[in-house]
Amino acid sequence: MSTRQHGCQSFDSLKKGLLKLLQSKAYGNDTINNYQRKLNQLERHMIANDIVTYDPSVGQRFIDDYLSTHAFSKSSRQYINTVIHRLDDYCLGKYQIQHKTELPPLPESYTTLMDAYLQKCKDDGNRGSTIMGKKYFLREFYCHLESLGCHHLRDADVAIIGRACLMQNNKDGWAVIRMFLRYLNSAGLIDHDFSAIIPHFKRAFRLPSTYTEDEINRFEKTIDTNSKIGKRNYAMLLLATRLGMRSGDIANLIFSSLDFSNDTISITQGKTVEPLVLPMIPAVKTALADYIKNGRPESGQNLNVWLLPVEWNRNLAGN
Repeated sequence: MSTRQHGCQSFDSLKKGLLKLLQSKAYGNDTINNYQRKLNQLERHMIANDIVTYDPSVGQRFIDDYLSTHAFSKSSRQYINTVIHRLDDYCLGKYQIQHKTELPPLPESYTTLMDAYLQKCKDDGNRGSTIMGKKYFLREFYCHLESLGCHHLRDADVAIIGRACLMQNNKDGWAVIRMFLRYLNSAGLIDHDFSAIIPHFKRAFRLPSTYTEDEINRFEKTIDTNSKIGKRNYAMLLLATRLGMRSGDIANLIFSSLDFSNDTISITQGKTVEPLVLPMIPAVKTALADYIKNGRPESGQNLNVWLLPVEWNRNLAGN
């Protein structure tokens, strides 16, 4: 545990307390992880500067130092300020989550169903913070049902359930609602299983904009260069990873661009229409030569290096 203190509370406890509060208010995992990363950076800043006690002035110093040494967009700068200022508010006991509104009391009939489900979740090993998050989603779900004129789940139908789900502010709640309705039906607490109509929400997978050297090396090692297709793919990959060529320029590479005598690759870039001369470094030269001699199919079409299918050229050239 960190020795960084605010009063009698360690910085580690302060950080965990704020993250736990975010979880209890049903903040998404991405948001919580982003907060944790920024708070970890703040703690490293304190350690590097031998700061023992945390107060808002420490947070402001971190913001000033961090933003002065990193290039960020306006929104990223605002986000860093938000994280630190919310930590300050939490530290001083006046943290407010402005976009969360208090939900009205629930009727006993719904509370009984919800409590039965949450007890099962607890018996299954769910943590307290997880239970609190599920409880918030299910309270919000009831408010949407009530706004649609449905005051009890036994009066619900497919249309009302579907509309109530679409009214959820945080789509992560759909999975909670789906499991809740499935449990109620399997336990005989409601007559119909509405879980099948609940939409599925999957967060988009974000590809990283850059890769580390180790990641690139692992990508390259996955290719089987004993096969003809592998020789082609390996040569194409090296042009991207070692020389930074765009996929469209790689796909349109022609033999006249390759100068094995002078170890250069000369192209006209498809995106900028600007000429570019790249060094044919040894690894790239070896891979290209191996593909041309041992992997490229026999063909009278000697213009393009790769002999890619038409759809490959079309798709890659557009990138």
